[in-house]
Amino acid sequence: MHDINDMLVFAQVVKAKSFSDAAKRLGVSKSLVSKSVSRLETKLGVRLLQRSTRRLSLTEVGEAYFEHCDRILDELALADSTISRLHMEPRGKLKISASVAFGTLHIAPALADFMAQYPDISVDMTISDRIVDLVDEGYDIALRITTEPALNLVARRLAPIRRKICASPRYLAKHGIPLTPDDLIRHNCLDYTYLNTQGFWHLKGPDGDASIPVSGTLRINDDEALSQAVLGGLGLALLPTFIVGKDLQAGGLVEVLPGYGPVERFLHAVHLPDRHLPLKVRAFIEFLSARFGTEPYWDRQEAVA
Repeated sequence: MHDINDMLVFAQVVKAKSFSDAAKRLGVSKSLVSKSVSRLETKLGVRLLQRSTRRLSLTEVGEAYFEHCDRILDELALADSTISRLHMEPRGKLKISASVAFGTLHIAPALADFMAQYPDISVDMTISDRIVDLVDEGYDIALRITTEPALNLVARRLAPIRRKICASPRYLAKHGIPLTPDDLIRHNCLDYTYLNTQGFWHLKGPDGDASIPVSGTLRINDDEALSQAVLGGLGLALLPTFIVGKDLQAGGLVEVLPGYGPVERFLHAVHLPDRHLPLKVRAFIEFLSARFGTEPYWDRQEAVA
């Protein structure tokens, strides 16, 4: 395999038409330039340059080889320039993984603003509740809702993910408003099966932790479907505010037992450890952090326009 440095030196000698001038351009000694060209000729087994005291000229083989060298060195310069531009400003394809509900409701709607801000970034997003392997599947970043991210990944906390006990005004008008956690026992409490509560709601509140036995006429494995059942007046449920925030703000749902809820989780942006985090990843994380803020728009008391 040819030494790129020797090729570079040879090309400079040809362009300068002098060992001395090439040495000055490269900032090295003339003897080093001469040794480099001789080493290249030895490796190739041909003479590239005709040397004389008065002039320097290319052999026929040297002329053909120089054309290839010049093309290769131009490609290397272009590659260096591309890498430099990638490090100077966010660009390239950003591969993202996000959960179905959060990705659909909050990440997909944000992409238009993000890509308008960074027009040189294209996005390849997978919507799935499956935990993807960032290494094997080539993802730049995954957005995960969890209490504790995996230790082998770098995680940036972006927003709190809260669940509130919710019911429709129609249900509460008919069945009454629970005033204490124990009152839930007498209500139709609908279960989200992925919480694995097994007939209990584990709540944290102003009086400490409580495990309340609950029962109801519906168990379902999808939060958005569950929220529709609650909006229809079927019963109460622990619903994530990133799904029902607008309904709470508009009055379609009412929070029951304010201050009581399960352990708070968080949305994290996770990526592989990298001292040189690509600017496209850094830009996306900072964009989402600014968009969600310290109090996400779905948790504010008033609707955000």
